Amino acid sequence: MSQATPNPQDDLYRYLNASESLESTRSQIEALEQSDAVNAFHNQMELLKRRLLQEPQAFREMFIADGANAIVWEFQQPELSESFINTFWEFLLRDDDISKVLMRFVWNVPLGLKRKFVKALDQHLSDRYPMFKGLSNGWPADSFIPPYIRSPEERSTDFELVNQGYLGYMNTGLTAREVDMLVWLEVLRDKQCEERPCEIGLHVAGKADPKGGCPVKIHIPQVLNLMGNGRFREAMELIESCNPLPNVTGRVCPQELQCQGVCAHTKQPIEIGQLEWFLPQREKVVNPDGVAERFAGVPNPWEQAVKPPIAIVGSGPAGLINAYLLAAEGYPVTVFEAFHALGGVLRYGIPEFRLPNSLIDDVVAKIKLLGGKFVQNFVVGKTATLQDLKNAGFWRIFVGSGAGLPRFMNIPGEHLLNVMSANEFLTRVNLMQGLREDYETPLPETRGKEVLIIGGGNTAMDAARTARRLGGNVTIVYRRTRSEMPARVEELHHALEEGIQLKVLRSPCEFIGDDKTHFVMATTLEVIALGEPDASGRRSPAPTGEKETVKADLVIMALGNDPNPIIRDSEPSLKTTRGGSIELGTKGSMQTSLNGIYSGGDAARGGSTAIRAAGDGQAAAREIVGEINMSAAEIAGMVEQAKAYTELGATPQTIVDKIDLAGGIVEFIVKAPMIAKSARAGQFVRVLAWPDGELIPLTLADWDEKEGTICLVVQGMGTTSLGINKMKIGESFAGIAGPLGLPSELHHYDPKKQTVVFTAGGVGLPPVYPIAREHLRLGNHVTLISGFRSSSLLFWIAENERVGKLKAEFGDLLDVIYCSNDGSFGIHGFVTTPLEEMLKNGKKSKGRDIAEVVTIGPPLMMRAVSDLTKPYGVKTVASLNSIMVDATGMCGACMVPVNLDGRMVRKHACVDGPEIDSHIIDWDKFLPRFGLFKPQEQASKVKHGFA
Repeated sequence: MSQATPNPQDDLYRYLNASESLESTRSQIEALEQSDAVNAFHNQMELLKRRLLQEPQAFREMFIADGANAIVWEFQQPELSESFINTFWEFLLRDDDISKVLMRFVWNVPLGLKRKFVKALDQHLSDRYPMFKGLSNGWPADSFIPPYIRSPEERSTDFELVNQGYLGYMNTGLTAREVDMLVWLEVLRDKQCEERPCEIGLHVAGKADPKGGCPVKIHIPQVLNLMGNGRFREAMELIESCNPLPNVTGRVCPQELQCQGVCAHTKQPIEIGQLEWFLPQREKVVNPDGVAERFAGVPNPWEQAVKPPIAIVGSGPAGLINAYLLAAEGYPVTVFEAFHALGGVLRYGIPEFRLPNSLIDDVVAKIKLLGGKFVQNFVVGKTATLQDLKNAGFWRIFVGSGAGLPRFMNIPGEHLLNVMSANEFLTRVNLMQGLREDYETPLPETRGKEVLIIGGGNTAMDAARTARRLGGNVTIVYRRTRSEMPARVEELHHALEEGIQLKVLRSPCEFIGDDKTHFVMATTLEVIALGEPDASGRRSPAPTGEKETVKADLVIMALGNDPNPIIRDSEPSLKTTRGGSIELGTKGSMQTSLNGIYSGGDAARGGSTAIRAAGDGQAAAREIVGEINMSAAEIAGMVEQAKAYTELGATPQTIVDKIDLAGGIVEFIVKAPMIAKSARAGQFVRVLAWPDGELIPLTLADWDEKEGTICLVVQGMGTTSLGINKMKIGESFAGIAGPLGLPSELHHYDPKKQTVVFTAGGVGLPPVYPIAREHLRLGNHVTLISGFRSSSLLFWIAENERVGKLKAEFGDLLDVIYCSNDGSFGIHGFVTTPLEEMLKNGKKSKGRDIAEVVTIGPPLMMRAVSDLTKPYGVKTVASLNSIMVDATGMCGACMVPVNLDGRMVRKHACVDGPEIDSHIIDWDKFLPRFGLFKPQEQASKVKHGFA
């Protein structure tokens, strides 16, 4: 329908009428402006404006009071209306002063009015927020808003976070402020108990330690009170004043046994762990630069030098919290970490679907902002002793080196390929990122394979869920029942949701392998019955005599850990417990038997949880912060000394020289002053050539303490060694750790009557060289049998090369015999050819008795030497460059099966070796281990064009 065309004449009349009215009104206003009443009004308004400028708070409070009275009236009604709750909720979402006033109002009203509020949310907002549906039923004791957990179908094939906490709801479209409100509603359930059981625990008659409570002493009721009043940032700062790792411990702490285990809401405890984790993560969302802003301007304790320096051994939960708290108190701290990446067990042991590495990085970043320093690839007990650190100027030392050697069962077949520790499996996946195509660390084949996990703790759950994500058909085997499993209930629940099977009241008694491939193929399980409770209160398992056999392509042992002996063995005066853990002093003290040395976490407990380790680190920090009986000059001197030592330890491990020796064999001279200072004959180093590479062991061929360099000789065989040999002078390794392993055990022999025979095959010559040199320096006679495939592979034999110089220095104390497989140089044959002649000649070489034989080289050669000397009863040791991952004993990968008193037991090349009595080695079981990852290594060579 068309509109009528406006008439210009009408517009003109309207304008004239309006003008007359406006003129009349203006005249009236001018007349009234002169009246007493209007003058009084203007004067009052001026006074009101001035008062508003001078006392704005008074007017704000007046308006708020009026609004609060209106809200109180609404809450006094039988039910909150739909229009009211919608308006109220919108005000809460504003995230301003008014919203905080409303949050405080609801937080402080009686429980009955809170229930009325929650019921209104349930009734009127559940269409908008499905998590509100049914919330009022049994609230607050039995009903709550759970954190966001991804579905089993979605999560079981990737390594993304499973329990995404309350912030996970942002993935469903909620805003950060709406998530704040979900968290606030969870906090509203809190009863503010005067007894504070969540914080201090419950006293148990007859026991010194309380039940439950917070190991790091977070003031939980105060935190909840701050959150209830809308003061989230202050709540976060209060938590971090006690525990700088809330976004870590909140993820992995067994809250059901600690704070939540003694919550007054017994049926559905408050989600304290989730709230703890939420606060720092929320800060990253709402204020991405918040951490940098909070720490901006913090004085650098190394530059101030007013407090003495502290050394922390290990960057796990105990070490990190200790470092943070001491740095926050103004102490210069240096954290020495054995791995190339920081976090300890938090990084190598816990998968990212449970604890993202970014959260560990957050803690490390905070410590660095406080001036803390980190030295990686530094193995305390090997690279330096605790006494070395004290000599370097560190006033106090905290040892948080974690647990150590993984436990095995020592049952038949445990030597088979693809029977490995959970430590090794998880380290390959988590720390070394073997799951990623762009990383080099090999993993066992899992896709479509039958995977058995032996054990029922949290590590077993982590291994099982990791193997499931790698495509395995996973079954957890546990010798008790499900109700007695020590794993967190949540972790077991998630594992079962993800399709992992559970076989309880079963324990392996034998692993069955394929005679040709040497891989495990089945497991014989004993059927178990539970008897009377043991010392832990759990019923003791006992075999029934029944057995069953199940298929197994991969077996992962998750049976706990024994203490690592590295630090203990390096400090003979350090007292340890019967189990091998570091012994602490008087009750309540974290100090060890050595003055100024403190410890905590698994190093002292022998195995516990991350939160208890963090609690130990916190307790030690509080104990260390005390009276400093030194002058300012003494402190400054210690700080300067410790700073220089820290910088020396962090020296980039750069190639300063490279020599092509022969046929793909390359000698590298590498800057590594700390290793060069501590190196001894027979030891090796753990090398990470580049960040996405694999960890490999390389023997120390030589070192120069004065120059601060080490010598490595690399034969290009696999992807890593071939890649290393392409590195150039000036390039740096991602990390070299060491010296590792035990040095050679040297004995003095009569040089006129006895000789020590070395058999070095190929690149066995470099590791033989420093050991032979030490024997010569000791005054022993040495017979060196060095074998090469052909003359084209000869190295170090000329007069101006290492062996030639050794001969020139020691003269008749050294006899050198060369062999070549093809007869092109020296004796035609293997190193066993001249050795056999000596043995047949009365176990003599040129009239001297063979005191002992040291064999180093290809595994088959070492086995041949061992087989040759055994019938003659000649002492023989083999130096074993076995498969390794961490090379400090933690992973158990370098297992060497040995026979002791007719029983097969495990030794570890990196801890018990690398030199081991060759006559007790079960070579039939050991040699196949070198083929464990052969298909993966070949595939890697093809991928990189090295095939």
